[in-house]
Amino acid sequence: MTSQVGTATRPSSPGTGGPGGVAGQLAAALAPFVGGELPMRLRAWDGSEAGPVDGPLVELRTPDAVRRLLWHPGELGAAQAYVTGELEVHEVDGWDLDRVLSHAFSVARDRGLSGGRPSIVAMSRAVRTVMGIGALGRPPAAPASQAKLRGRLHSQLRDRSAISFHYDLSNEFYSLILEPQMAYSSGYHSSPEQPLEEAQFDKLSLVCRKLGLEPGMTLLDVGCGWGSLSLHAAEHFGARVVGVTIAAEQKRFIDARIAERGLEDKVTIRLQDYRDVPERDHFDAVSSIEMGEHVGQGNYPTYASVLHRSVKPGGRVLIQQMSRTGRWPGGGPFIENFIAPDMYMRPVGETIAFLERSGLEVRDVHGLREHYVLTVAGWLERFDAHLERLTELVGEEVVRVWRLYLVGGAMAFRDGRMGVDQILMVRPDGQHSLPWVRDW
Repeated sequence: MTSQVGTATRPSSPGTGGPGGVAGQLAAALAPFVGGELPMRLRAWDGSEAGPVDGPLVELRTPDAVRRLLWHPGELGAAQAYVTGELEVHEVDGWDLDRVLSHAFSVARDRGLSGGRPSIVAMSRAVRTVMGIGALGRPPAAPASQAKLRGRLHSQLRDRSAISFHYDLSNEFYSLILEPQMAYSSGYHSSPEQPLEEAQFDKLSLVCRKLGLEPGMTLLDVGCGWGSLSLHAAEHFGARVVGVTIAAEQKRFIDARIAERGLEDKVTIRLQDYRDVPERDHFDAVSSIEMGEHVGQGNYPTYASVLHRSVKPGGRVLIQQMSRTGRWPGGGPFIENFIAPDMYMRPVGETIAFLERSGLEVRDVHGLREHYVLTVAGWLERFDAHLERLTELVGEEVVRVWRLYLVGGAMAFRDGRMGVDQILMVRPDGQHSLPWVRDW
């Protein structure tokens, strides 16, 4: 006999009972791991509940949720269970996903939970509990939405697969989340009330002004995305632009926009890896907007050298790049498995050191962390407005991946675990034209 909870089927037999049912047994076993009482109300697949009645309601819909957490403790196991719907965060009584995750981070900080190894006694008790509730077993298969890449890390073949995994969901999918310019990076917000489209327009103009673009100048846009900067630089600053991307869907999208706007003589998009850009000492300016996160730690010197060699002596280079401090130098287990495989972020100071070693002279570093919070809020608003169509395009599991991604990303920027900076540089060995006083 079964009963339904949401979309998952759960047993209603009392066989997994015992004091407090499944939820009570799990709460007792988890106490050493969470530093005491559960910080949330836990509902298990047998209908039992444990934890504070006024806390956020988290439901384990099947034993597979426990198995995932057992085999992949922490962020990855929780993310797997959430995206598959085996774990549900109920948005009730004022608790939404943002508030629930923020509460979990706050409790972990207040209780000094650093992710250290639990005692043998605690582990033994947890395993006995899992056996007793019938949740011990082989690890469930990885969710269909989880990346499964092969090949040498950051080889060109693997990089193409990683970029395709994230960016080739479909152009329509991204068009429903991003604003019409399709700028997939932090905007530049003059106020919290400024519409997202205006903030992205201002960001693109800011980049062009920092690069000193004028009619007839040449720009290399490394990792050009859906062409927001390439098209903006040509249309509004008169530049002649070469953009490079390894995402075929993006190139098709930009080529169509180039034709629509009659910019064939000003913008050329290449399906090309950044390492294969052949020009040397050629472009008046070089940009790369939130692409450096994808090149990896080992390849970052190569990436920096491409920026350096592609621009003329005295020319300007600007990158906009995310940074991360804390336990994981990359994107973290969830991001690297479900959003951007092989992504690598580091503190901004370490990135600056790479760029300086390439021969570039760093002139300005402009932190935009708070701006990203507003940008993601705009994306999430559009995400919710188009939820039905997004689900038709990619399915419920990928929609859950993206909700967790957007909510978690906004939190990380808000709380200072991640940052984003525009780094403006010049190539030495030539006269540069940077103004004495910056007015941007």
